[in-house]
Amino acid sequence: MIVEFFTPTVDVWRHLWATRLPEMIVNTLVLVVGVGIGTVVLGTGLAWLVVAHRFPGRALFDWLLILPLAMPTYVLAFVFLSMFDFAGPVQTAARGWLGPDVWFPEIRSGGAVILVMTLVLYPYVYLLARTAFQEQSAVTFEAARSLGSSRRSAFYRVVLPLARPSIAAGLTLVLMEVLTDIGAVRFLNFPTITDGVFRVWLGMGERDAAVELAGLLLLFVLVIIVLERRMRGRARYYQAGGRDRGITPVQLTGRAAWLATGACTVVIGAAFVLPVSRLVVWVVAEAARGAPGFFDSLYWGFARNSLVLSGAATLLAIFVALVLANGVRSSRGRAVKVGARLATMGYAMPGAVVAFGVLVLLSSADNVLNYLSQAFWGIDVGLILTGSAVGLIYAYVVRFMAVGYYSVEASLEKVTPSMDDAARSLGASSGRVLRRIHLPLVRVGMFTGAALLFVDMMKELPITLLLRPFGYDTLSVWVWQMASESLWSGAALPALTIVVTGLIPVMLLRHAATSRHWTGRFAGGSRRRTTEPAEAQQ
Repeated sequence: MIVEFFTPTVDVWRHLWATRLPEMIVNTLVLVVGVGIGTVVLGTGLAWLVVAHRFPGRALFDWLLILPLAMPTYVLAFVFLSMFDFAGPVQTAARGWLGPDVWFPEIRSGGAVILVMTLVLYPYVYLLARTAFQEQSAVTFEAARSLGSSRRSAFYRVVLPLARPSIAAGLTLVLMEVLTDIGAVRFLNFPTITDGVFRVWLGMGERDAAVELAGLLLLFVLVIIVLERRMRGRARYYQAGGRDRGITPVQLTGRAAWLATGACTVVIGAAFVLPVSRLVVWVVAEAARGAPGFFDSLYWGFARNSLVLSGAATLLAIFVALVLANGVRSSRGRAVKVGARLATMGYAMPGAVVAFGVLVLLSSADNVLNYLSQAFWGIDVGLILTGSAVGLIYAYVVRFMAVGYYSVEASLEKVTPSMDDAARSLGASSGRVLRRIHLPLVRVGMFTGAALLFVDMMKELPITLLLRPFGYDTLSVWVWQMASESLWSGAALPALTIVVTGLIPVMLLRHAATSRHWTGRFAGGSRRRTTEPAEAQQ
């Protein structure tokens, strides 16, 4: 891909620059900035609200605010479009009440895309900020208060700087998801570079130009990673750990308490309750009229394809993650650690970039196989890997390996080295140590990682659209096809299936989020512990 990026298809690039490319670049920047600000403000604000305050429903909202993670952006986008478009029930009711000339904001716009993505992606920031706030000692916060700082001032000057690495890590994950999105931007008519990749590939039939455009998307990713590192700079974030109590929540009363409850209710209602309710209404209506695709052979065929692909890729990813994590633990060599980190870099790549990288690799492999088969047997075997389920599974594993790896690694690091030493002193081989000691102790981390991997792969859209075998469609592709034709009710059943499946790892994540070590490792945070009082040093 890098080679093709530096050997551009000049005519196609000239055509793109004269038509849509400048708009795509600007729209991509708008989304990165808008969704970045929105998720940081919403995620950090909600995290501080539930950690540092008591109000009606706080314990319930503490985990309900994670639920939007189960909602794909493209599902929320087409639900909002069906409800708030000109012919939707909201605008129709508004015209009936207030007259035909009533103004209503345009749903097919960049603002709507920013809203949809912010509502779906804020839990990345919320989870990591919430964990960072819970980890912080009350010592420095109370010290700032004793020196005359208000609670708000202490938050901005003490608590927020200490949580900056976690918030930056969550923001990085959000921006990676923004760059890889295709469904929301397409449904709401806000073309970005990712959308351009699909238009060039599927609309113009220019594979090489699409690969080059995906390389431009990769540059955006590299800029985001560099900026995230620069945000941290040389700062070091020390805080007291151990058994020290955390920040004491303040009881909110009166209007403030109900405003806090109302804010959480509005967010959960807009990001999860409203779209799920709409999907359920559509599904019930489709069932009542006996619509095709309702739990018939078509539905089960799509579901089977999704389950087979996601299940096979999950098993392979967990197996590779276990091998990598065990190899790093056993060898402790720098080369092995670097190799493991490189193997998990796919999570930092947009799905379109991963898909094209895999496509180029598989095409080269097919060419080699054809050359060898012709040289030795005089036959042309055709495309064996390209356009096959093997290529799709491989791309899934490359894209989401980090999720499984960090889950397994965090559990494996809790196994004390003395247990390994004792087993080896008794003559156990490395394989036996892995089977008899490591596997039983890391099974919870493996299960958590597998659940997260499975649902990420179930709702993955860009890779599936580009690499799926001909005629081999999944639930996410079904949603895409129906929603692209504005057949909202037809997309409801597969969309609801994906959302319900996504609730399983979200519930697991609720428990995993309480593990400070797992969250820090997965986020790539740089929290460092000391017994000294907490302080941020520059």
